[in-house]
Amino acid sequence: MRENNRVERVVVLALDGVHPFELGIPNRIFDAAGGRYEVLTCSVDGRPVRTNADFTVGVEHGPEALATADTVVVAAVASSRVTADLPEELRTALALIRPDARIVSICTGAFVLAAAGLLDGRKATTHWQLVEPFRRMYPHIDLDPDVLFVADGRILTSAGAASGVDICLHIVREDHGSELANAVARSLVVPPYRDGGQAQYIEQPMPEPGAASTAATRAWALVRLDEPLTLGDLARHAGMSMRTFARRFNDEVGVSPGRWLIQQRVAHARHLLESSDLSVDQIAGQVGFATGASLRQHLHAAIGVSPQAYRRTFKAAVR
Repeated sequence: MRENNRVERVVVLALDGVHPFELGIPNRIFDAAGGRYEVLTCSVDGRPVRTNADFTVGVEHGPEALATADTVVVAAVASSRVTADLPEELRTALALIRPDARIVSICTGAFVLAAAGLLDGRKATTHWQLVEPFRRMYPHIDLDPDVLFVADGRILTSAGAASGVDICLHIVREDHGSELANAVARSLVVPPYRDGGQAQYIEQPMPEPGAASTAATRAWALVRLDEPLTLGDLARHAGMSMRTFARRFNDEVGVSPGRWLIQQRVAHARHLLESSDLSVDQIAGQVGFATGASLRQHLHAAIGVSPQAYRRTFKAAVR
């Protein structure tokens, strides 16, 4: 949790071959957070940067901005520019980052962090299409190809393109609570939290004509989280066998139905901890955990803190 009245400086590093969409994500997300962040964009030499589109972008800052950053974001570059050897100019620029700064990569930015040694001994992710080259180049890094982003201490890595939105919203949520993150998401007309992981975006065979989706059942379940929903309940609502439902659910969402339910219950519990005075046991009942102890276990597994600690941190921040 960041100090609530402190403006966080986010410096986005634009490299030659940068994807314009990913380059703009941090500014769009953090600028919508009510003045809690200041976003600067820099290059390794202060000169304009060639994008992977048909235009060049000018930047206002050189590498010296990295030394002032509370958070550094390395934007994605074209995969053809990925290399295991960092140019000396880039290596020198990265060395300016403070040891306590948070460092974030979007998509192929993970290759830059890996080449700089910043991912050694850590868990990370990148775009699912680049998993094999990443593992060949960096077999010692624990790569998880199934998630939208990974937060490992002060180093955060995200998957392809739009997962840059997910990771920036995650940062707002961790710094200032889910109420602000949800407000930012609403203002930009994006989901505050996307279900599942990258598996749902990997190319799959086309479903059979008329094949049912699990979307309606997911919507049905979200308003019944307080009920002891089972795989059988979900499958019956969808009009499928349990085996077919579980397979189709995993294809569409990227996680099992049971795992998805836990994620939704934890997310709702976090909201209630921030926005209500309900006891932990009452919240557990409202979100579908059998006991307060079960809520404590699942919340700690998800974010590493107890309900009481989470409430102390974030409830004060949203009042």
